[in-house]
Amino acid sequence: MADISHEPSPDAAVDATASLVRSVRRIAQAIDVRSREISRLTGLTLPQLLVLQSIRALGEVSTSAISRDVSMSAPTVVAVLDKLEAKGMAARYRSTVDRRVVHVRLTDAGRQALQTSPGLLGDGFLAALAELPHSERLAMAEAVERLAVLMQPREAQASLEPHYQAVRPS
Repeated sequence: MADISHEPSPDAAVDATASLVRSVRRIAQAIDVRSREISRLTGLTLPQLLVLQSIRALGEVSTSAISRDVSMSAPTVVAVLDKLEAKGMAARYRSTVDRRVVHVRLTDAGRQALQTSPGLLGDGFLAALAELPHSERLAMAEAVERLAVLMQPREAQASLEPHYQAVRPS
């Protein structure tokens, strides 16, 4: 006789968790493959490209603002900036108002690298995503954002929860 209760079985929860882990793993693999492809084409790592894009989007900006924008720790952003500065793609300078604050700006080489770099997600993904209904894209964005929050360490989740609330469609 079939179980007609509306309670999910414990096996269903395990199956859902296993499916989620497999899906996250496939996403991680796809990002790794795309990252290597971008590096081969541009000579830049994915974090370097993300930092360059952040500087372009935010303008002349502090390292802490870049850190928040790209969801990387401040020391990681500083290490990425060291490499970008060595390649001549970004320039750091101290604020004239507060000498403790370091600002970053793109150089001509950094702007050129961004102009010629491929998209982070790839044309195939973007085309497939564009074919989805708007409501489905919003639901997917919300689900992935929520997943990202849940995957953070517990102490970081509390600080990210207001961000999750802000990106929810109303």
